[in-house]
Amino acid sequence: MPSTRALLLPSVVLLLVTSGCPPGSVPLRPDGSPGPEKCPEEALKIMRFIGMEVGDAADVELDANQMDARPITLYDGPVESFLEESLGALDPGTRLYGRVWTGGPQVVVRYYEARPPGKDTVPICAVARLGRGQMRKRPESKPGTAILDYSGALAFVVDSFR
Repeated sequence: MPSTRALLLPSVVLLLVTSGCPPGSVPLRPDGSPGPEKCPEEALKIMRFIGMEVGDAADVELDANQMDARPITLYDGPVESFLEESLGALDPGTRLYGRVWTGGPQVVVRYYEARPPGKDTVPICAVARLGRGQMRKRPESKPGTAILDYSGALAFVVDSFR
């Protein structure tokens, strides 16, 4: 028998879903990386409800079109990533939709929406991270692109983008 939480999720999502897209324009820092941005209250409510806490993380393929490739090239603009393991109530196979910025020394990926398999899109706030400078783009990266050594990273849940 489905839990009460599982039965309520579609109703709550329907009430709280917003476009999930980043606000009109994110201010850029002098190096071209994105500046601070608040996580929408609706996304914070949804994340709490589906068991995603700040600091939770899961493996993600950065670009669903370049899974397991080495190296990969990310471009400024929208990105569709692929969750490889559970993150709160989000199952493996969930698509994460966000934006890539390549202007700074490291690529920045912010996620604004998640679409679990067979379910509606929900707003979230998460970032792609790797330690040891592994999100640093290769020197041969051309403007508007970031060549990375690895196709995977960790998606970390955040309550604001810094």
